[in-house]
Amino acid sequence: MNSSTANTDKTRITIAYGDGIGPSIMQATLRVLEAAGARIEAEVIEIGEQVYLRGNPNGIANSAWDSLRSTRVFLKAPITTPQGSGYKSLNVSTRKALGLYANVRPCVAYAPFVPTRHPTMDVVIVRENEEDLYAGIEHRQTEEVYQCLKLITRPGCERIVRYAFEYARQQNRKRVTCFVKDNIMKMTDGLFHQVFNEIGAQYPDIARDSMIVDIGAARLADTPERFDVIVMPNLYGDILSDVAAQIAGSVGMAGSANIGDQCAMFEAIHGSAPDLAGQDIANPSGLLHGAIQMLLHIGQADVAVRIHNAWLRTLEEGLHTADIYREGLSFQKLGTQAFADAVIARLGKMPEILKPASYENSGPLTLPPVVRQKPKKKELVGVDVFLQWNGGLPEQLGQSLKPHAAAQLPLQLITNRGVKVWPQGFPETFCVDHWRCRFKTPAELVSFEDVLALQVRLHEAGFDVVKTENLYNFDGEPGFAAVHG
Repeated sequence: MNSSTANTDKTRITIAYGDGIGPSIMQATLRVLEAAGARIEAEVIEIGEQVYLRGNPNGIANSAWDSLRSTRVFLKAPITTPQGSGYKSLNVSTRKALGLYANVRPCVAYAPFVPTRHPTMDVVIVRENEEDLYAGIEHRQTEEVYQCLKLITRPGCERIVRYAFEYARQQNRKRVTCFVKDNIMKMTDGLFHQVFNEIGAQYPDIARDSMIVDIGAARLADTPERFDVIVMPNLYGDILSDVAAQIAGSVGMAGSANIGDQCAMFEAIHGSAPDLAGQDIANPSGLLHGAIQMLLHIGQADVAVRIHNAWLRTLEEGLHTADIYREGLSFQKLGTQAFADAVIARLGKMPEILKPASYENSGPLTLPPVVRQKPKKKELVGVDVFLQWNGGLPEQLGQSLKPHAAAQLPLQLITNRGVKVWPQGFPETFCVDHWRCRFKTPAELVSFEDVLALQVRLHEAGFDVVKTENLYNFDGEPGFAAVHG
């Protein structure tokens, strides 16, 4: 929404001061918003360390959820999660509970005023925000093996990929790049890549390409100028958006928008830095940039432009906080509140060297609903049985299991940490106490009763079954990965 159509009514938002440097940078940010004429009405909630320590494992009280669900806009300072087990990430909980599926992190260089090796860098990372390993589904299965499940869904892929292309179109970006690791994770990352190609074909006006995440990360660190918008699954996006922000100049200056169909959360990408708390030295720019993204989301682009240009002018005049201050390059080192004062004093001024901010095309994106695909024919063809077993060599395990198999469900192979060790495994393969034993029918399908009967026989024979995964074909295509070896 542009300034000519901006709503003069105040928008209710929820804010949280957080922990560590959070209260200081939030105070500075709110002072800038007020001075710039932001049309907001804030409700304050308490989140973070003290809420955790009062016995709430999620770091947020039930009453605070009521505010978030009412305002649907959340400006959040960073928090501290206490050390120790049992405490869940508040960021992850908020993103998942409110359906904030898209994490948008612009990473821009401000050379020569903020030192960087990449003075023309201007990359936006669009990160899937709800699934992948961040589902947080973990188990200890044996004495030696722990498991974390990587969940990738077609609806999740479709929503984030379409968001990336719609964002690129709205912001007049020319290319969207996908980072995945589907040379290894052929089904999960393979699905993300497949959906990227399917949806990307619907945007012929936008160039697209894809890279394996390891070489993509190397090129992002070396030549970020070659990238425009990058879309990634959750874990890669979390790591590489911090890398991108740091090589642009400072992770302390990057803001983050978490967008859903109904709610949105805005924040700095950095943490709470408790060692800097109360010293008035933290850079409020990351949270201020998150607030600028919030203003665009609620239709106050006029205020967003006013703040952003004042911030750029402040940088140009060498008025810097300690994290970006450089002797001989900066003019004056400022504390948190003094930096906010400097931005406020320059409201209405334009940068003279840096590119001025312009938000003629801004506001929430409207995406079509995800259309569920027609169900495929699903057929049970076997089962992977995971055992804890310390009985010796793979050949001994294979021989011990074979008598308990059945003609319709024979033992096909055994793997250890994903590598085939029976039959015809290598003696050099190091094995732990966690074994995947694949029983697969030589016929077209097997009954669920056959699978259950196999598990009963293994249990009665004294085998320690820690997990099973049914093997299915979907329209005749295997719904399970082949094994290494």
